Amino acid sequence: MRRARSPAALLPGLWLAIFFAFPFLLVLRLSLSDTALAIPPYTPRIDWSAGIEGLKAFFAALDVEMYRRLGEDRLYFDAYVSSLQFAATGTILALLVGYPMAYGMAKCRPGTRSVLLMLVILPFWTSFLIRVYAWIGILKPQGLLNAFLGLIGIEPLDLLYTPAAVQIGLVYSYLPFMVLPLYAALERLDHTLLEAAADLGSPPWKSFWQVTWPLSIPGVIAGCLLCFIPMVGEFIIPDLLGGPGSLMIGRAIWMEFFANRDWPFASAVAIVLLVTLVLPIVLYQRQQAKALEAGR
Repeated sequence: MRRARSPAALLPGLWLAIFFAFPFLLVLRLSLSDTALAIPPYTPRIDWSAGIEGLKAFFAALDVEMYRRLGEDRLYFDAYVSSLQFAATGTILALLVGYPMAYGMAKCRPGTRSVLLMLVILPFWTSFLIRVYAWIGILKPQGLLNAFLGLIGIEPLDLLYTPAAVQIGLVYSYLPFMVLPLYAALERLDHTLLEAAADLGSPPWKSFWQVTWPLSIPGVIAGCLLCFIPMVGEFIIPDLLGGPGSLMIGRAIWMEFFANRDWPFASAVAIVLLVTLVLPIVLYQRQQAKALEAGR
């Protein structure tokens, strides 16, 4: 049986090796290089004709200069902090909006659930870029939002190219990633537990906090991770909806790669961002594994 399962078990590892480990090593190699006015714009490069000596010279020329430079530049530290703040706020807002949606969907009849689930997934049928552009038409000074506010007698709002517009775009774009895992957790909820709590005299709000909320924690964690991680590295939303005060690390990486053509420095920024995001996840998974072993 083990031999029969081994090819299937190798497929996830092969996928990660090709599409994660290999690109990661390429970016890591770039981050240890130096900027050069050449094509490609970095040194050193491997001289394959020199054989082993060429490889030795290549590895000897690698250094951590870009990481030292990154530590000395306050702009990128501020961009990291700003990205984490935007992502944390957007994740919290998505949770506040998405949890009632998922809870309501889980309470509906099966036929209604299917329709609501399709409506949640429906935005994925449209290009992400087009959906973000649509918010420009909504939030601009002469846009749909201010036209509606004018009809009800409210002063127009100047939202476009502000941090608030970035938050709106983040919550709108990643809300389905919050709703879907929450719905999956709440839909599997054993309703007999709520009935037992009601029979014991527990009011609905207390049953929610003592039964529904604890059982939905895995969905909350999954939704928060699915939203927070891509929000931190988001580029399109802050570039199209944000202003100068909404600098995020995704825009900084794009500027270094394509405007400044400083590939080694951009790679160093990307590596630090990746480590910042992956390390807490790995620590959380280890803690969960230890908790499961202790529970057994």
